[in-house]
Amino acid sequence: MSSYRPYQHIERRKSRQIHVGNVPVGGDAPVSVQTMTNTLTTDAEATIAQIRRAELAGVDIVRVSCPDEESTKALAEIVREVNVPIVADIHFHYKRAIEAAKAGAACLRINPGNIGSAERVREVVNAAKDHNCSIRIGVNAGSLEKHLLEKYGEPNPDALVESALEHAKILEDHDFHEFKISVKASDVFMAVAAYQQLADVCDHPLHIGITEAGSKRAGTVKSSIGLGNLLWAGVGDTMRVSLSAEPEEEVLVGWDILKSLGLRHRGVKIISCPSCARQGFNVIQTVQTLEDRLAHIKTPMTLSIIGCVVNGPGEALMTDIGVTGGGSGRHMVYSAGKQDHTMPAGDMIEHIVDLVEKKVATLEAADANNTPAEEMAREASMSTTD
Repeated sequence: MSSYRPYQHIERRKSRQIHVGNVPVGGDAPVSVQTMTNTLTTDAEATIAQIRRAELAGVDIVRVSCPDEESTKALAEIVREVNVPIVADIHFHYKRAIEAAKAGAACLRINPGNIGSAERVREVVNAAKDHNCSIRIGVNAGSLEKHLLEKYGEPNPDALVESALEHAKILEDHDFHEFKISVKASDVFMAVAAYQQLADVCDHPLHIGITEAGSKRAGTVKSSIGLGNLLWAGVGDTMRVSLSAEPEEEVLVGWDILKSLGLRHRGVKIISCPSCARQGFNVIQTVQTLEDRLAHIKTPMTLSIIGCVVNGPGEALMTDIGVTGGGSGRHMVYSAGKQDHTMPAGDMIEHIVDLVEKKVATLEAADANNTPAEEMAREASMSTTD
């Protein structure tokens, strides 16, 4: 991450790069956002619709469970109809992994040690090589191997890391190196410690997540603590926020975590106050409405919505567009940190949406023409005046 303020700089862990379809994972690639479908995979139509909603939210990679042969048969249609690479979730049966690779999966989520004999592992690895699949070694505190539970007495970071490295060695012994590793736990402390330990002893790309994090609200908090801790320390090449919610909600939370740390930028980032008796308009309702109205925008930009003049002008200095609540039914609008004009309270939402969409058009045009956005805005202002 490049930063114009030293205290915002995150030094990312150096990992080697693999690919999940056309998405690079590790190395200098951006941290990718994943989710998982919760429809029946055999219902291809419903699964495709769910993936498309996740695509609109900005997902990079989607995992689909393949527990039986009917699911891997449906996978071919699913892969064909979506625009993001698909990870096939395989647990025990090696034939499902081979079928998924043939069906077009970009990655296989397996534990090599659970697949069976050395010959079966070899068949899965060969299928991955033949069909250009990467592999995710998915270690989970809830399903550790018996010998590790006996050795450590309970799931703990050491056991998770040892399991991951054992599985990694199996793939490396088969001369297969296109894999990433996850060591998930529902306990934040255990998961973070395991990832930190694993990051120190290998250069494999890491898929990070707090498994079974919980409901939309509680799971968001839990994931933000765990994943935020890791990402801030530079650990993590791809991530999933596991929520008991729709997949697109996981994607939105994942993006918000990355945007908060400055690791990725997408869409409108709204800075808003919690509101108080000083507010000149209903901040909470305004922000909720604007989030919905501006959800379609992908171009990164910042918008501050502050209810009064205590912090409004200061926040506006650091955002592309700022709004500060005023008196007499009018509010101040800032552009690039400077007072620009006042607007009436009555058409506030429409006015802000219009300003944001015009700003986005300017940013996109500047990017297309390789022209500084400030210069484009100045030219647009002059042509309007004329």
